[in-house]
Amino acid sequence: MKLIMKTKFDNLRENDNHCYDIDKNGDKQVVKIYSGELLIAKKITLKKSIRFFGVNDYQKYLANEEL
Repeated sequence: MKLIMKTKFDNLRENDNHCYDIDKNGDKQVVKIYSGELLIAKKITLKKSIRFFGVNDYQKYLANEEL
């Protein structure tokens, strides 16, 4: 997995074809996004630090954005 932009993570999260799961343990929160059974992205929040990660080919899971 590699770091990705927040906008890309939000695109993956808001896509109706994907589901997500939230785990919280103390100060740490992890949001995982799945396409079927495959983990494609995750967001890790630890106190005030937020990081977004995506699999190496996460671009193929992005929703098409129409303007």
